[in-house]
Amino acid sequence: MLKFHKLPPHLTFFSPTALIATFCGSGLLRPASGTWGSLAALMVGLPLACHGGAELLLMGAAIAYAAGYWATRIWLSGSDDKDPSPIVIDEVVGQWVVLAAVPLTPLGVAAAFLLFRLFDIIKPWPASWADKKLSGAHGVMLDDVFASIWAAVVLLAAQHYKLL
Repeated sequence: MLKFHKLPPHLTFFSPTALIATFCGSGLLRPASGTWGSLAALMVGLPLACHGGAELLLMGAAIAYAAGYWATRIWLSGSDDKDPSPIVIDEVVGQWVVLAAVPLTPLGVAAAFLLFRLFDIIKPWPASWADKKLSGAHGVMLDDVFASIWAAVVLLAAQHYKLL
């Protein structure tokens, strides 16, 4: 059964900080907020990719990173949690980076989603380093960027060897 995270007391649902950090509320779903955020990222990322290709997705990821950094700094200023589950804008950035590396076929999109979630969960280096050593908004955001790079490299290799 789906439940919802509560926002910190210094934020309301319709505040720009909460809307950006939770990617329009998708991060408030639990369990598995990161998975919900990644699915929401696909729902927005697929039309971006269809209309503007990898370039638009990567531009969107850069803008989402900047906006996410800003929103995460404000969110963390009123929280003791160093990486709150409802913040999923980092998953959006990561998912869009990986989506930019695959063909827009059902297999390509599914592989991008699954591999990003896998690498976001297992956090191979340097994602693990960013998760443990960086604090603040960059700590929240960069581990997902590094996980997305790992997933993209694996998917690009799969394409090179005609596996995808």
